[in-house]
Amino acid sequence: MTLTPTELLAENPPADRPIIALSEGEDPRVIAGGLAAEAAGLADVIFVGREGHGDAPADKVHDPVTSDLTEGFAAAFHELRKHKGVDEAAAVEAVRSPLVYAAMLVREGHATGTVGGAVATTSDVVRTAIQVIGKAADAPMVSSFFSMYPPDGPGRAMIYSDSGLVIDPSSEELAAIAAQSSASCRAFLREEPMFAMLSFSTKGSARHGRVSKVTDALGILKAAHPDLQADGELQFDAAFVPSVGDSKAPGSDVAGRANVMIFPDLDAGNIGYKITQRVGGYAAIGPILQGLARPANDLSRGCSAEDVTQMIAVTVLQAMSMNETGSTP
Repeated sequence: MTLTPTELLAENPPADRPIIALSEGEDPRVIAGGLAAEAAGLADVIFVGREGHGDAPADKVHDPVTSDLTEGFAAAFHELRKHKGVDEAAAVEAVRSPLVYAAMLVREGHATGTVGGAVATTSDVVRTAIQVIGKAADAPMVSSFFSMYPPDGPGRAMIYSDSGLVIDPSSEELAAIAAQSSASCRAFLREEPMFAMLSFSTKGSARHGRVSKVTDALGILKAAHPDLQADGELQFDAAFVPSVGDSKAPGSDVAGRANVMIFPDLDAGNIGYKITQRVGGYAAIGPILQGLARPANDLSRGCSAEDVTQMIAVTVLQAMSMNETGSTP
């Protein structure tokens, strides 16, 4: 049985207590989820928000307007973004934004990672993370995935990627998404990845440019990472059901056994994870960002306090993986 992020951390806590900056520290769900994470020993948290607003403990609140860190953050942000026309006054204004301030906490080493999106849009969360924290040195792009956990009883946990960010990836981008998802699979499922490059076709059952994009991506992935187990193009049933995989893709080591599903575009990925969640009863945690220099993650605006706690655990697991491997899932 695959453990959820909070369960993984409960069994394998980090040696050093991480600090997670929560950029929406006035939201009741964020406060409850953050305090629950602290009570469970997952991390210490910083609530970024206005002093006197919300029920967060005062000693855990950072108000970007009054914080002693803001002046230094403004200077660092100006240096970082002046090539984009950001002057000193604009830098001060920017770091007074909770999203930017939380990301600067991570960039400047005051926090291990950051979580936002209970109020802010995904585009704002992702844009801030890329601008302030930046891509990992070895990452060609930032992408996302969902960790999918089966309902009680036997079942297969999976990584669905990209199901939350990249709208229409090229073959090269699909290969990069798959490569990034390998580290995520090891960090969250604690399994070796077995990639299914998904399509509406299995092994030439249909001919179309959309199919060729997937088969080209598989070739690029295998050329760059010959050690990874990957196959395609595969329909979902051929990737997931052993008997169907044996029938449609005989001789494949992946068909029917895949635990990392690489979707050809965001339409398929987003629809796929929601069907798996709502019809199949799977728990879906995400979207989780991969490819950043340091961990930053997005919440759904419909999230619960429990979702916040889980995403804090996700962010801690990414930080632990980065410390172990030198790159961020």
